[in-house]
Amino acid sequence: MAAAPVWSVDPRTGKQREQVAVEATAQEVDTAVRAAHAARGALADRTVRSAFLRTAAELLEGAKEHLVEAADAETALGPVRLTGELARTCYQLRAFADIVDEGAFLDVVINHPDATATPPIPDLRRYKVPLGVVAVYSASNFPFAFSVAGGDTASALAAGCPVVVKAHPDHPALSEFVAATLRRAAEQHDIPKGVVGLVHGFEAGVELVKHPLVSAAGFTGSVRGGRALFDAAAARPVPIPFHGELGSLNPVVITEAAAAERAETIGTGLAGSMTMGVGQFCVKPGLVLAPTGAAGDRLVKSLTDAVSNTDAGVLLDHRMRDNFVAGVAERAELPDVDAPVTPGAGSEHTVSPGFLTVPARRLAAEGEHDLLLEECFGPITVVARYEDDSEAGAVLSRLPGNLTATVHLSSEEAEGQGRGAEILAELTPLAGRVLVNGWPTGVAVAPAQHHGGPYPATTSTSTSVGGTAIERWLRPVAYQNAPEALLPAELRDDNPLGLPRRFNGQLER
Repeated sequence: MAAAPVWSVDPRTGKQREQVAVEATAQEVDTAVRAAHAARGALADRTVRSAFLRTAAELLEGAKEHLVEAADAETALGPVRLTGELARTCYQLRAFADIVDEGAFLDVVINHPDATATPPIPDLRRYKVPLGVVAVYSASNFPFAFSVAGGDTASALAAGCPVVVKAHPDHPALSEFVAATLRRAAEQHDIPKGVVGLVHGFEAGVELVKHPLVSAAGFTGSVRGGRALFDAAAARPVPIPFHGELGSLNPVVITEAAAAERAETIGTGLAGSMTMGVGQFCVKPGLVLAPTGAAGDRLVKSLTDAVSNTDAGVLLDHRMRDNFVAGVAERAELPDVDAPVTPGAGSEHTVSPGFLTVPARRLAAEGEHDLLLEECFGPITVVARYEDDSEAGAVLSRLPGNLTATVHLSSEEAEGQGRGAEILAELTPLAGRVLVNGWPTGVAVAPAQHHGGPYPATTSTSTSVGGTAIERWLRPVAYQNAPEALLPAELRDDNPLGLPRRFNGQLER
């Protein structure tokens, strides 16, 4: 079958702008993967790797105006948001370069023989090595930070793994520009340009995860698409790790005392978080447990006022817009569901933000209202009004895994009085990041960050943001009784590379 053309599309009008490429054939996917596989040796030197990552950041910054213009034309996310996201992407590249230089990610552990131990310990030396070619599946909602030069790519390259990126159809032209920039950076350090491959098309994405030379995959997208690729990765003759971010409701619990203390502030903050980026953030709060009574009413009133004053916006593509409009309508038709601010279609190409309310008891047991416990991508949240703590707990007990879970406490509860610690304990099994008195939108790139969570939030226990994201693309290997002359430099007694390590039980820095 002939490959279909890949078009750049303006989300503001839904019209095709220009043909960017054609969908990759199976042969073209094979060529890209083999070129990446052949480039592995060029990444072996950590000094070269870190320099490559820093050069990539410099070249992306140098092309900022062109890249932001191209990104805005394909995503309608706006120059301010996109400029900030590009800066985050460049910071991420440099942060991983620092991690490569430091070397602690190699987890070097050396044990000399000990005949007195039970059982006796031989000479053992352990560290981590790169897995091989990584398939990266770009996200729609972060065209820089979770796309061609995003966290999956940066962490994989930092680990010493070449990548082949499956471009997202919402920003194909930008994907080509960014990939070309990364290749220019590679060539400045004598790294073959095949170290960063790029393919387009749905079938190409399927072929990519099945390719025998692909050793791992990173994905950010829908539950349906991610699960299909996850299953394909597991069904291979040689299964591979699949680190997928699929979907998240990001529940928020507001205690009665917190609502009584600052209902208006919480309502305004919730409105800003759920409408940020037209509700297209993976950590958007999609379910809010708020109390009944006067304090809860004040909170809903504040949320109503703030959301009513929020402009309609453009989603990333018309398919997402259609799904949003249909999903909102289906949810709003459920019994006992009200819409203080009706979300849905704005103009022909926009959507209007809004929220729904429902008695929490409707969600406490299995039934038709289970639809409200599924993520709806766009500027909408569901406020479930609970009568007492047990009702709120019953809803929480039914939730799937999430990226985040948030609780808003009163000043006294935050100081240890009341149920604050108990609620945190209820939320911890539900999410990879638990917030107190804040909002989940905004994922800091920091060493302690964890952007992941129980399924279906992610398909693994790893993070896709922060320094430990590099661990996804490494595997440990131990050498036993190997002569020192044959060992890699990382595992020699004299530590010629000056690496942090654990040497005969002692941590050395």
